[in-house]
Amino acid sequence: MVQGAEELQKLSKDNVEAAMKSFGTLSKSAQAIAVEIADYTKASFEQGTAALEKLLGAKTLEQAIEIQQSYLKTAYEGAVAQATKLGELYTELAKESYKPFETSFGKFGR
Repeated sequence: MVQGAEELQKLSKDNVEAAMKSFGTLSKSAQAIAVEIADYTKASFEQGTAALEKLLGAKTLEQAIEIQQSYLKTAYEGAVAQATKLGELYTELAKESYKPFETSFGKFGR
């Protein structure tokens, strides 16, 4: 009975430690994701403003269409790249958050 209680206490302690490590990882990853989103938002706004300035200075309809098409292509490529990067960050977040629990889950599979 005492041995069972000691094992339960150790398991509880291990789980709390794993949870704390996981929360630390979550915090760091969430911060990195937030910084990435803020940087992308700022860059996107700057690109949109620059494109609007060029568009307002266009002398012909063809020039305006060319500026708009160039902006749309750049914005699309940037959005795809950003989505890919965020996907990688979220995948890494999931992997790193799970790592502290691997040993605990491994014990149950035996």
